[in-house]
Amino acid sequence: MEKLWLKSYPAGVPAEIDVSAYRSVSQLLEDSFRNNRDRRAFLCMGQAITYGELDDMSKKLAAWFQGKGMKRGARVALMMPNVLQYPVAIAAVLRAGYIVVNVNPLYTPRELEHQLRDSGAEAIVILENFATTLEAVIKNTAIKHVVVAAMGDLMGMKGLLVNFVVRKVKKMVPEWNVPGSVRFNDAIAEGGRRALQPVDQTPDDVAFLQYTGGTTGVAKGATLTHRNLIANVLQSEVWLEPARKQRPDIDQFVCVVALPLYHIFALTVCGMLTIRTGGLGVLIPNPRDIAGTIRELKGIPINTFPAVNTLYNALLNHPDFSKLDFSKLIAANGGGMAVQEAVAKRWFAVTGVPIVEGYGLSETSPCVTCNPVTATEYTGTIGLPLPSTEVSIRDDDNNEVPLGQAGEICIKGPQVMAGYWNRPDETAKVMTPDGYFRSGDVGVFDERGYVKIVDRKKDMILVSGFNVYPNEIEDVVAMLPGVFEVAAVGVKDQNSGEAVKLFIVRKDENLTEADVIAYCKERLTGYKRPRIIEFRQDLPKSNVGKILRRELRDGTV
Repeated sequence: MEKLWLKSYPAGVPAEIDVSAYRSVSQLLEDSFRNNRDRRAFLCMGQAITYGELDDMSKKLAAWFQGKGMKRGARVALMMPNVLQYPVAIAAVLRAGYIVVNVNPLYTPRELEHQLRDSGAEAIVILENFATTLEAVIKNTAIKHVVVAAMGDLMGMKGLLVNFVVRKVKKMVPEWNVPGSVRFNDAIAEGGRRALQPVDQTPDDVAFLQYTGGTTGVAKGATLTHRNLIANVLQSEVWLEPARKQRPDIDQFVCVVALPLYHIFALTVCGMLTIRTGGLGVLIPNPRDIAGTIRELKGIPINTFPAVNTLYNALLNHPDFSKLDFSKLIAANGGGMAVQEAVAKRWFAVTGVPIVEGYGLSETSPCVTCNPVTATEYTGTIGLPLPSTEVSIRDDDNNEVPLGQAGEICIKGPQVMAGYWNRPDETAKVMTPDGYFRSGDVGVFDERGYVKIVDRKKDMILVSGFNVYPNEIEDVVAMLPGVFEVAAVGVKDQNSGEAVKLFIVRKDENLTEADVIAYCKERLTGYKRPRIIEFRQDLPKSNVGKILRRELRDGTV
């Protein structure tokens, strides 16, 4: 199976990328800042910053950090939604020679404390809305320097109004008190009085600690080097190129950044790739507010729209969705979870552009495979391994399985992490002796080199000795009119060991259990059919909208 996927590559996509193009992510950023100074880089709530401003502000903030005496390689946590300060802070931390620790701003104090302690972060940039969470745990961490941002900081006069509304009208900023903290704009002003000391970074230096979602237990920090991120940005760039080439009329590509930048998919595909290509990133601070998201995007000619299945689904079900301008859409990248056929078909019907499904993990920076951007229909696969990437389907004894047989997806490439932060034992568990990363996902190759995910190992349901994969059940039930969202899990059963249980959020309140059972009887073989159906108002999701089957299975929600 020697790279059988290469024969399916779109014309012009190379088999390999040149990872040595940059020594560091900082160098990649500075290259773009220099070439695109007058272009808008990011837009948030109608306010934009240019590449020149991003360069100047990040340089000043980087100098401020260096002035605190932190040693090279120190960890700096960033705890913000998608606001203009985020790309400034990322660039600043990297340019100062430090490591970015991305933190979900919705974390509870317990979760925040774990991540700060585990990473050993010495500084944090945090949006004031979440400062009370930090206040609760800061004494138990190594944090010495706190920069507090407010929503309107980089919005000029308009920012005063934004901050007033956020603080006083919407009351979104709980009272907080963190002694010694510095305001974001003050840190930039202070840093402007210092000179940034250049740092010689190498491709093997750590750039990001990207914490895994904790769906497999305690959250671990995937150690991503400068080489890892550079590789994945360049891999993603060449993969998208055939779609970009078809639109020579577009001078600057506009990417919707609705996925949170603290998530690896958004960080690489929305943040870093947008900067690398001199694009404009439209930041959406709260993508759960679908009406607000649509308002933000009205009148903007959208070119790329990376998202997860739940976001596509929610947008399609909103009455104002049709008001958005998709006339210049070249690619909708689906990742983070399986894209359901029902959603993909509706998206294509409305926009005329397919959802191009890909696959990746925090440990792989994240992109591993992707469907060609030239695809015109839903494939039901996660696509082809990206350039310079090797995928091997293996059994539990680390043997490659024959073509067409399911096994664990194992990955080798320049985007694969250096290991888990300070956890050599955990790293050893997921790396094979010949240097492949074990994903924990079960997949199969077809003869064209496309990979299909069958499921995560632990999500598999065993019914009377037969393997049942939740993705398959969910895809079938999602096609039933009246179903908005669905999750399938395994529950104990005295007759068959396990049985399939469905959790359904209805689109049509008249949908009954009998309707679902009758529908499944027509489309699923006996052992795959659900035995139990529970209707819910909503399903538990991770911060990027991935449905958390484990919580449903464990009965914790």
